[in-house]
Amino acid sequence: MSAEDHRDTPDEQEDDEDLQYFVRIGQTDLDGTKTVERSLTEMKGIGQRAARLVAETAEVDRTATFGRLDDEEIEGVVDVVENLDDHAPEWMVNRQKEFYTGETTHEVGSDLEEARRHDINRMKMIDSYRGVRHKRGQKVRGQRTKSTGRTEGTIGVNVEEIREEQEEEGDE
Repeated sequence: MSAEDHRDTPDEQEDDEDLQYFVRIGQTDLDGTKTVERSLTEMKGIGQRAARLVAETAEVDRTATFGRLDDEEIEGVVDVVENLDDHAPEWMVNRQKEFYTGETTHEVGSDLEEARRHDINRMKMIDSYRGVRHKRGQKVRGQRTKSTGRTEGTIGVNVEEIREEQEEEGDE
């Protein structure tokens, strides 16, 4: 039986009609054809462990297809993701004791990117070690730089250029 001979049964067609291909949480479109846990990990700020916590807290089967959930279940997942800092333990959130407010929050999506950008700009302004490394475009987290991270010029010997120079000197 080839793939062309396969015809959708009426049950499969009904399932496809019920399926939401995209589920929107905040400003992120998540894939509705994947499982709840796998789909949530596509969102910035949510990893596997946080996705599992979201599914447990929202009382949703983490292996269920995300696009086939009821609207109430999807709203429950959205609510838990938006208020994850209330449901997650303090060691699990990504913004512990924020610099300006001192609050512990969990940022997701574009809010996380914006917070990271503000942190890097603050480090640059106060000329901390990490800020100076960011300004120079060098490695920040202690990686080796003796042999990697070279961005300027060519490394090694350019044989063709040396031959051209020798020929010019020989002609003179």
